Order: sequence, then C-alpha cells, then structure tokens
Amino acid sequence: MQAKAKNAVMLGVGAAALWMAMKPENKTKLTEMATQVKEKLMPTKTSVVPVQKAGNPDPMDVEDNKMVSEGAMYGVNYYNENLQEQR
Repeated sequence: MQAKAKNAVMLGVGAAALWMAMKPENKTKLTEMATQVKEKLMPTKTSVVPVQKAGNPDPMDVEDNKMVSEGAMYGVNYYNENLQEQR
C-alpha cells in the first residue's frame, strides 16, 4: 500500500513540474529549486575541514606532544606484543 502512495506522490510531483515548466519564467525557478534540493540531498565534497594545528605543533604544548608520541609508539607496541605472544 505504501508503494502505491509513493508512486502517486512521485507522479503528482512530476506532473506539477511539467505543468510549471510550460512557462519560460517558471523553468528557471524550477531549475533553481532542483539545484537546491540536489545540493541538500547530495552536498558537494568541497567543504573545508577547519584544522588549526595541522603540520605546525607547538613544542610547549606538553599534552599534545605526549599524545603524539603515544600514537607514534602504538604500532611498535602492538607489533612487539603480538611477536611476544607468538614466542
């Protein structure tokens, strides 16, 4: 039953779009609306992620430096633990 309702709504939207597109001034409005809907549903991947400290660590930020050094050692510690378990 829901599929029929969905199909009916889609048919109605399509018919309304065709009716609106008959007038040239409505074509631009319709195109703009479609572009806005598409942008909301599928945003472009050009958004910039705000990164404040990337590539320029502060040597006086002890907590950040500690975190980085622990992260750098994670792979080495993991490898050593697995190697010791195998022996």
